[in-house]
Amino acid sequence: MEELNSFPTWVLKEYFHVEASDYLVMLALIMVLSLAVLYSLTRNLSVERPSWVQHCLEYIVHGFDNLLTEVIGKHGRDYLPVVGTFGVLIFLCNLSGFIPGFMPPTSHLIVTLSLGLCSFVMYNLIGVAKGGFSYFKHFLGPMAALAVLFLPIELVSHCSRPVSLGIRLFCNIFGDHQVGNIFLQLVPFGVPVPFILLGLFVAFMQTFVFVILSSVYISMALPHDESEHPE
Repeated sequence: MEELNSFPTWVLKEYFHVEASDYLVMLALIMVLSLAVLYSLTRNLSVERPSWVQHCLEYIVHGFDNLLTEVIGKHGRDYLPVVGTFGVLIFLCNLSGFIPGFMPPTSHLIVTLSLGLCSFVMYNLIGVAKGGFSYFKHFLGPMAALAVLFLPIELVSHCSRPVSLGIRLFCNIFGDHQVGNIFLQLVPFGVPVPFILLGLFVAFMQTFVFVILSSVYISMALPHDESEHPE
């Protein structure tokens, strides 16, 4: 069943005669709006008199920091910008489906697979940057004699990670979005509230799963001394 275009896509088509894929329009809109809003919220930070918005932002950053330190180790904070970007972008994309006339970009398989591929490229680049060519040794197993056996297994395992990340995120957000729309059309008031709460839970949990798995992959790609946890 073909899905109707979201409101921003319709506006582009009707008034600017620009045709674009719905998920691309929504993804670009969320990225631009999130950058603009976050910039406006962080331009006047204060140490002496922090606002309640600053307290909320600091709480979120502190949560990411604790998670990365727990999963990756003492250098987990170094990866806060990239992992935090994943978390904020995916969570906002998941939530956009609750706005009438909007669709969540993460309900499209191309978007979620692209995010999974970005995570895959990221942790492999980190592994090479931190460990050099010795990073590839773990693909060969503990002994040179077992390299022929371990190499294909490790390659299949690593290549399945972005697919797993993308399909898991897509299936959960797409399913939740469709169920929510059906109940909203059947009974506009009252009854959909539990499904909205469930949708919020799904949006948060799927963001959390993507972030923590990406963090685990970074930890596994780092040399042993880099991934040691603080005492």
